[in-house]
Amino acid sequence: MAASGSATGGGHWFSALALGVTLLKCLLIPTYHSTDFEVHRNWLAITHSLPISQWYYEATSEWTLDYPPFFAWFEYALSHIAKYFDQEMLNIHNLNYYSSRTLLFQRFSVILTDALFVYAVHECCKCIDGKRTGKDLTEKPKFILSVLLLWNFGLLIVDHIHFQYNGFLSGLLLLSIARLFQNRHIEGALLFAVLLHLKHIYLYVAPAYGVYLLRSYCFTASKPDGSVRWSSFSIVRVTSLGLIVFLVSALSLGPFLALNQLPQVFSRLFPFKRGLCHAYWAPNFWALYNALDKVLSVIGLQLKLLDPSQIPRASMTSGLVQQFQHTVLPSVSPLATLICTLIAILPSVFCLWFKPQGPRGFLRCLVLCALSSFMFGWHVHEKAILLAILPMSLLSVEKAGDARVFLILATTGHYSLFPLLFTAPELPIKILLMLLFTVYSISSLKTLFRKEKPLFNWMETVYLLGLGPLEVCCEFLLPFTSWKLKYPFIPLLLTSVYCAVGITYAWTRLYASVLTGSLVSKTKKH
Repeated sequence: MAASGSATGGGHWFSALALGVTLLKCLLIPTYHSTDFEVHRNWLAITHSLPISQWYYEATSEWTLDYPPFFAWFEYALSHIAKYFDQEMLNIHNLNYYSSRTLLFQRFSVILTDALFVYAVHECCKCIDGKRTGKDLTEKPKFILSVLLLWNFGLLIVDHIHFQYNGFLSGLLLLSIARLFQNRHIEGALLFAVLLHLKHIYLYVAPAYGVYLLRSYCFTASKPDGSVRWSSFSIVRVTSLGLIVFLVSALSLGPFLALNQLPQVFSRLFPFKRGLCHAYWAPNFWALYNALDKVLSVIGLQLKLLDPSQIPRASMTSGLVQQFQHTVLPSVSPLATLICTLIAILPSVFCLWFKPQGPRGFLRCLVLCALSSFMFGWHVHEKAILLAILPMSLLSVEKAGDARVFLILATTGHYSLFPLLFTAPELPIKILLMLLFTVYSISSLKTLFRKEKPLFNWMETVYLLGLGPLEVCCEFLLPFTSWKLKYPFIPLLLTSVYCAVGITYAWTRLYASVLTGSLVSKTKKH
């Protein structure tokens, strides 16, 4: 479809984009880093210094190993390079250890492993529909997609300032998606199986993979009306997929099964005692739910309908990760969030099964699974929004409706990451990078779809412009008022709730397009 298009402009432009963003990442090396920097340093020390039998029991530091075994082995491999930089970083008892060599090693480990992400973006560009092409290179969908992915604002600040390894993990996800677009289903399944054992957050999108591979790979034919032809079921194909899942899982979990440690591993991977929300509320349904509970509790106190002594002092915005009981609304259990998530995911999965629309239908289902899990999941981190934004980038350059959803989702989702960088020196960096990415995204997609109706209506435009006053209020006004001491959580609450509205709206619009598209497809066939 686009094997020839991968080299648009001689291919030099892609290399230039990749090199440019790599240089920017190098410039960000001295910036602030979060506690995640110490988390990964500690994991280097654990995997390097201890036998595998102690990896998921070690608790000298509060930052215990809570990623799947493949990521532990990834840290183990890195540790054998790290020892040539600074041996002291691999000492378990050197809590909060920091040195210039440690900083350089950990920063460059993220930058270098991003090579997988760059390759995945290159492969994804081959999967883009080349029908809508402009005269200039900068108006071509492949160029726009490359910028949206390689220069993604969220990845830049989360990985290269805040500090994490989302780049190479997202690279595996995008590469897996590209392989499915290229009808290389076994490779796509293998990559995703490995990804699940690197970071279990990708369970969010596992239903999309499972249903798509079963429906479009294990069943080799459909009836004229689009329904499944049951006689086309291939035992060989389903066996090959099952074998991949089994072998990858055995390689990852087998050693811990042999040590009788699987319950301990799973208790680390799924710590349900952490509470409904993270210290900073992810901008999802529960942020709106919590905000409503706070508003109702304030009203109840003012009207003397509530007893102040019965209201818990602990606040979900206090910065602590803890269990929380709501004051007015019913408290939410992990089981309740699981049920809500499954209900939210089911319609998209049903559409994927009953009215499959090829790899693009799978991609829409994947984004909806990611967004639904983000909206209703238990203890969701704000960074998880990238799991929806990055795949949505692929859809944004093909249809105006998807571009609209992407721009609203990316702008609000990226802004919701601002509280991660709360130090003064990073304030101009995050504002400038956010502005550059957002202005480019909107202008390039508007140019790409200039022959169609405007991407935003007046209400959406006003909402997105409202992020400006919100930033001024949270960063430049509230910190200089008496509210800073009395209500320190207000900036976080305002950011979370405002962004939750936009993300909920984007999720609703994408769902509506998928459901109505399925109905239109059904009507045409009849």
